[in-house]
Amino acid sequence: MVEFDIEVDASGLHCPLPLLRLKKALMEMDSGSIVKIIATDPAAHLDIGVYSDQSGHKIIDFVRHAGQQIFYIRKK
Repeated sequence: MVEFDIEVDASGLHCPLPLLRLKKALMEMDSGSIVKIIATDPAAHLDIGVYSDQSGHKIIDFVRHAGQQIFYIRKK
């Protein structure tokens, strides 16, 4: 289990809402903080992966569990 500072539950939301919720949370966080985001949209891993690569934020863990995709992302 990864320790995190903020949790964003985007369960039940479809693209692009999980990504928008993640972006909003990251704007409110300090550099080095970790956000946990839970998404059920099957394409979330694509959107969040590309966004993380392009923005410089680091996905430090990714888990699929019971229809959920759970990301732990460290803000750059």
